[in-house]
Parts: sequence; C-alpha cells; structure tokens
Amino acid sequence: MAICFLLRSCRAQRLLQAPSVCCPRLLAGCLGPSTRPTPGSAPLRSFAGGLVGLPPALLRTDGFVGGRWLPAAATFPVHDPASGAALGKVADCAAPEAHAAVRAAYEAFCIWKGVSAKERSSLLRKWYDLMIHNKDDLARIITAENGKPLKEAQGEVLYSALFLEWFSEEARRIYGDIIYTSAKDKRGLVLKQPVGVTAVITPWNFPSAMITRKVGAALAAGCTVVVKPAEDTPFSALALAELANQAGIPPGVFNVVPCSQKKAKEVGEVLCTDPLVSKISFTGSTATGKILLHYAADSVKRVSMELGGHAPFIVFDSADVDRAVAGAMASKFRNSGQTCVCSNRFLVQKGIHDSFVKKFAEAIKRDLRVGNGFEEGTTQGPLINEKAVEKVEKHVSDAVSKGATIETGGKRHQFGNNFFEPTLISNVTQDMLCSHEETFGPLAPVIKFDTEEEAVAIANAADVGLAGYFYSQDPAQIWRVAEQLEVGMVGVNEGLISTVECPFGGVKQSGLGREGSKYGIDEYLELKYVCYGGL
Repeated sequence: MAICFLLRSCRAQRLLQAPSVCCPRLLAGCLGPSTRPTPGSAPLRSFAGGLVGLPPALLRTDGFVGGRWLPAAATFPVHDPASGAALGKVADCAAPEAHAAVRAAYEAFCIWKGVSAKERSSLLRKWYDLMIHNKDDLARIITAENGKPLKEAQGEVLYSALFLEWFSEEARRIYGDIIYTSAKDKRGLVLKQPVGVTAVITPWNFPSAMITRKVGAALAAGCTVVVKPAEDTPFSALALAELANQAGIPPGVFNVVPCSQKKAKEVGEVLCTDPLVSKISFTGSTATGKILLHYAADSVKRVSMELGGHAPFIVFDSADVDRAVAGAMASKFRNSGQTCVCSNRFLVQKGIHDSFVKKFAEAIKRDLRVGNGFEEGTTQGPLINEKAVEKVEKHVSDAVSKGATIETGGKRHQFGNNFFEPTLISNVTQDMLCSHEETFGPLAPVIKFDTEEEAVAIANAADVGLAGYFYSQDPAQIWRVAEQLEVGMVGVNEGLISTVECPFGGVKQSGLGREGSKYGIDEYLELKYVCYGGL
C-alpha cells in the first residue's frame, strides 16, 4: 500500500500549488490545515424530508477534488420530486473547478496506473463493502432525490455495489498476448494499458449504478475519473465519494464536480475538451451525446456512450400470455417508466391481442400503487420533474386525438405535482408520437400486428437500438427474431435483462461501446504492440 499512502499524502498539496486552475472561493475553502474538513464534519445546508436522520458524513454538499471537499463560488438547490421541497444546496461547480478536478485526476493517474492490480482490486472491494454496510442510507438518499420507491432504490444500491465487486475481480484479469511472428528472432507482445483520465457524465434515473458501472471499470483498468452527476441527483454521487474516501481510494483517483443545469454546458465542455482527458463515458440522451461527440472529435478522445432507446416489446401468438404480461409489467413500470431499457412500444399479434390487453390492464390496476417513494407499498413514485410529466401528457393526448383508446390511466394522478397514472392505451398506430419517440414515463402503447415480418420491421424502423424484448414459445422463431432485432440487448421471455455479468449497450444511435461484464473493462484500456527482436 506504500504507493497509495504516498499518493494520499502528497496529492492534495500539489493541487493547492496550482492556483491558476482554481477559483478564489475554491482555494479559500481549502488553504491551511485549520480549514481541512474531517469525515462527517461538513455542515449541512437546510436538509428536509427524506434526508433527515441520515449520517451527516454521507450528506455532502461540496465538490470532491483531489481527495478534499471543496466549495464552489455558488450553490444550487436539489428538490424532492415527490413534494417539491428543497432537500439542500450543493456546490455549483463551473469551469475552474472542472479544470482543477481534471488536473487532480491527471496527477493521480501518473501514480495510480502503476499501482498493482491486486491493490486496485483490494481498494474496490473495500468500497463495495462500505456500500453494502451503508446500503439502507444510500437507498434513502436515492429515493429522496430521485423519487423511486424505496424498494427499488435498495435494489439499485445492491446493483450499484455489485459493479464494484465485479470489477474488483476483473482488475486481476487484464491479460495481454504473445504472438509468434514469421521471423524466428522476433516476438510480438500485446500489452493492455489504462487509457488515462476519464470524464464520466451520468444521468438522474440511476444516480448510483450509472456511476459505479463506469467508475468500477475505469479504476480497475488503472484510469482515474472525474464525475459530473446529473443536477437532479448529486447527493448519491457525493455519498459515493465519501465512501470511496473512507475505503482508501487515493486522492485524485475519484473526483466529483456537481453543477446546476445552467452550468452543465460549460462543465461538460471542459470535461470533453481538456487535453488532459483521454476518455469520455456518457449516459444520457442521443441529442446530448451527439454534442459531446463533437467536443471529443477535436482531440480524438476515446468515447463510450449509452444513449436513448425506444425498446419494442413483441408478444407473438405462441407466447404464454400470463408470462408476457408479467414481463411487460416489470419492463415498463420500473422507476415509473424512467429507464433507458423500458419497453416503449408493445407489439402484440392479433391472435392474442385482446387477451393480452385485458390482462395487462387488470395487472396495472391490481398491482401498481402510486405514492411517495418512502410510503410502504408504493410501486410508482413521481416522475423526475414537470417537464417529464408534460411529455407523457403530450403523448397520451396525441394518441387519443388520432384514435387510440385509453384502457386505464391517462392523466395526472390525484397527488398532483410530478405524479402520473400508470397508463395503457390500445389501437395505437405508427403515426402517433408514442410510436416513434421515447416517452420515458408510465405509458404503455399497444400496436396490433399480423405477421412476424411485420413486427420485426416495425421494431427495426427506429434509428436507435438499445434493448428489445419478445415473448414466444416457438424455438425457431426465437432464433430468427433474436438475430434480426437491431438492438444491443434482447430479452427473450424475460423483461429484466440488466446484470453486472453481461454487456450493456446499444447499436445505431443508441451509443458506442459496452459497459459491465468482462467486456466493460476493455473500454478503458489501450492495446500496445511491442516488437521484441534480436532473440
């Protein structure tokens, strides 16, 4: 551990010797031993609602740069999407803080890349252990700032932690190759080396798991990272930083720069254009991903992106209808429909169409309960904000105006604010918005089809291809459709497909690269060919 201890003791001091990259407020908050914060000592700013009673050490409000908690010149509020109440104010980082974080990550990388794989593995495992130990508190933070039901938040924390466990094991399995060339006195060696500083930009719908899925792989490979979390959910990212610090992750290896929506563009631009950044990993909308790709192009940075989806859910006549309904419920209404792999279009063959729609509507009415995520029995929390609710309303209104039938739901829930009723509509056609736009909410539109060829054609008509699902008991049909669907991930008779062991990613405009699994670590490694002659 000698290398890590050296890095931990000297890294922060080197950062403070570079005032050109820090704003005066940032420096004023960290100069001198008397101002250095200790774990749990940072004052909280007007916390309310779901965050009351949590350990102060996990409720951080400042940026985390070079192993230190550093304030910014301004703050921005974070709100509970269920009640609209302010949860607290977080450091509103800008370009100076982003540059400081990149420099901290670069200086740390110069040492971290030489740390043994076993040591990196051990540190990631300690981070995992701390997440498991604090799983209930981490889940409450997610529910408070994201709104998802507490049970779902608990599932996310476990899923999130498992990425750290998985990549702690993969860190020791980064192998190269020896190639025997045509020349007898030469050997070809293939080395795998870390890319370098990685900028990680994550969304609000999985505020913990989207970070560890990227950061776990990056740190295991020997890279260092700067994370910009979504402005709606920064507390989860800062809690992870606190636990990383407690686990002994060296200063500068893991940095977090929260910022408001107003400053997101300038921070994102810094992270994508700073010459010290070698790799960008982004999860979010296709439109934003294209902007970041333009930024990355000038310096030809490595990029991996998980972008928008428009997942088809196909139910063939041969399907077990009850199983298909159960899969549809799991795939569509998790996190109130706010996941990138949520089913967005339900294509149901005419032979079982009426039976499926009837049973689907019954299941929605029977099994789903809308409420505050902290309330016992809640399965559907609020949408993240008013804009999200308006999009669902727009899609429902457009579909109904063009002939769709509301089977259940269809309007804002009586709770008001950001709550919307779980909604099922039938008689949906291809000219409706919900047929060619991702809703990202609790709306399930059903399209009737005649043949397998028709269903595959409708499914593949989108310019994105993240996930797709279908239900069939015909083995030949299963092989045909699984191979023909233009998506990166396919669920066959299964509505939940995400797991740390398997590759996650899309095709077409749904992104580049893969996350999780043994393939995920390759996104953070460069191949170097060494020709060894004179043998």
